Amino acid sequence: MKEQLNESVSYIKSKLNAAPEIGLILGSGLGVLADSIEEPVVIDYKDIPHFPESTVSGHKGRLVCGMFEGRQVLAMQGRFHYYEGYTMQEVTFPVRVMNQLGVDKLLVTNAAGGVNTAFTPGDLMILTDHINNMGNNPLIGPNDDDAGVRFPDMSRVYTESYIDHASKCADDLGMDIQKGVYVANTGPVYETPAEVRMLRMMGGDAVGMSTVPEVIAAAHTGMKVLGISCISNMAAGILDQPLTHDEVIETTEKVKGNFIKLVKKIIQTLPQ
Repeated sequence: MKEQLNESVSYIKSKLNAAPEIGLILGSGLGVLADSIEEPVVIDYKDIPHFPESTVSGHKGRLVCGMFEGRQVLAMQGRFHYYEGYTMQEVTFPVRVMNQLGVDKLLVTNAAGGVNTAFTPGDLMILTDHINNMGNNPLIGPNDDDAGVRFPDMSRVYTESYIDHASKCADDLGMDIQKGVYVANTGPVYETPAEVRMLRMMGGDAVGMSTVPEVIAAAHTGMKVLGISCISNMAAGILDQPLTHDEVIETTEKVKGNFIKLVKKIIQTLPQ
């Protein structure tokens, strides 16, 4: 893995004009944000040695690097999921690459189902915590002590000052924003109504099939992390309607304006 990591990092470095400071992982329907990056260097995942390839609709499958609101960023237009058949180590491989490229701040986004019945499709939710309900963990196996400690603390995995900062940015923009706990399931099936009731009892506010493995890997390396979910639909059993991926993309398309405005404000004013 270390040799593969070095080869991926070397290839990406050869394409970049400057070292990135902030990493962006853009979830389903949210990759449009990368279109605002200035003087972009675009690298297809398929061209990067040892990089997985995204197979999900709404994920373009490329890195976009450049200036965004005065900061050097590296954005993933599309992520990798455990349900695609990748290992947890493959799912989190890009986070390891970002870390080796110099990224020390990570903004991770996703489209999620609303478990909290006070939520409405189209809401944006700042992640305050998460529940790993995937039955696996990217840190299982031998530990690389150069990357992080064997038993990393997860009590404040989402950086409190970043949560406060994002909340203030939303207030400054006159946006209502939710805060809550994100639950990660493996997918690719959507949850049953009974499972959603269980997740609500566990303390979950939103549910999805991503994010948590990447955040665990980021915390392992010592990155500061901010997470934002787009509540793309209400989870099963809350509304009497079937769930589809088309609905996810449709909702993220409707809220992309607010999403872009918020992320721009966050990045522009994020403390160094």
